[in-house]
Amino acid sequence: MILLFKSVSRRTLIRAASYLTAAFVVLGGMVAAKHQETVQYRRFVLNSYQHAFAELTESMDGISTALQKGSYVSSPAMISSLCMDVFGKAMSAQMAMGELPYANVELEQTAAFVAKVGDYACALARSAAANGGYTGDQLDAVSALARQAANLSAQLSALEADIQSGTRTLDDVPAAQARLAQAQESGDIPGGSAFQEIESEFPEMPTLIYDGPFSQHLDNRVPLMLDGREEVDPETAKAAAASFLGLKPGIFTLVSQIDGELPAYTFSAAVDGGELTVSVTRQGGMVLSLTNSRSIGPATLTVEQASELARAFLEERGYAGMAESYYINQSNVLTINFAATQDGVICYPDLVKVSVGLDTGSIVGFESHGYLMNHTSRALPEAEVTLAQAQAKLSPRLRQLSHQLAVIPTSGSHEVFCWEFKCETEDGQHLIVYLNALTGAEEKLFLLLEDESGTLVL
Repeated sequence: MILLFKSVSRRTLIRAASYLTAAFVVLGGMVAAKHQETVQYRRFVLNSYQHAFAELTESMDGISTALQKGSYVSSPAMISSLCMDVFGKAMSAQMAMGELPYANVELEQTAAFVAKVGDYACALARSAAANGGYTGDQLDAVSALARQAANLSAQLSALEADIQSGTRTLDDVPAAQARLAQAQESGDIPGGSAFQEIESEFPEMPTLIYDGPFSQHLDNRVPLMLDGREEVDPETAKAAAASFLGLKPGIFTLVSQIDGELPAYTFSAAVDGGELTVSVTRQGGMVLSLTNSRSIGPATLTVEQASELARAFLEERGYAGMAESYYINQSNVLTINFAATQDGVICYPDLVKVSVGLDTGSIVGFESHGYLMNHTSRALPEAEVTLAQAQAKLSPRLRQLSHQLAVIPTSGSHEVFCWEFKCETEDGQHLIVYLNALTGAEEKLFLLLEDESGTLVL
């Protein structure tokens, strides 16, 4: 080894040392460049967050301004205009929060306020146009929302000023993830979030009673089909699941209990080479849903044959007088929507979905949430708008194909008695128009996208 070392010339050693030094220089340069790139990317991301927060602040200021104006106007046109401004600003605020890391979690109350105020403004615009201005407590609700929006706007503006001055910073994704993980482990929210002060001082949301999904009247909705029925225990619910499917109770295992709008027991069983999952309501012991995960083979049944099997399945289980509306075929599973009928009127809130495997005709899916929540014997009025009067209100660009009377749901779970017209446009597209059978007002319009797999309603 000594002889080998001595045989290496001084020039070779110098050259090797030079190469090694150059390698370290190149490596150091690469590390420095990578660090600089990381710094620049981090700066870009933080600038993006600051831009999104500025957009949130500006949108909330716009909501506050429009609501304050809305407290002092009275004409339907001005109310509708300001409400649409609020709705647009609310959409912008929601988009801005979507760009901030975990803002939907750490600004939960703010996000809820923005969603509610936007939806309420949209409903208020429709109401003002139909009723000629504010009705009931609507003006009081607008004034309360205006005060809350002004307070929230002031807090966001103050936080934005702190961010711009450098006294506060917005978290990046890793920091937000670490803080939320710590919160899940300890149960306490650790300090450090720029959003905490806003959420901790968030005022109580004013009560909103309106025709929309955030209305206070929906909080304690009673399932009409289950009203007055006794609560059942798991064994009774298991027996109900078995009876509904013509199976033995012993094959079912209780896997969970569901809370929420329709509390239920959920059972599972191995059936037909798949896992059968059935949910039964705790009140009344009625089947809420079922799914069978078995593999579906090639189709051997037509849509008409499968629809008849679904109808027979419903009738055998007490769902009589159901009218088929639309269906869709996905991977040889035909899902058909049925709605209850009363005195020749189709009641769309009372919806039941049945899925049929087109290979064997077995029922692989069932869902009755709408039916259990809404089905009841209704006091249906007489149509004050005649068929001829309703037809005269249709656009002259539409060709009527069929008509019937129907009850349709609103977004606030109210109901409207309507004339339903299926129509065709000049270019052959089908659509559904609903006209209020008591007032003649246009209530809803749906486009029908139809192909070989079924109908999609937009």
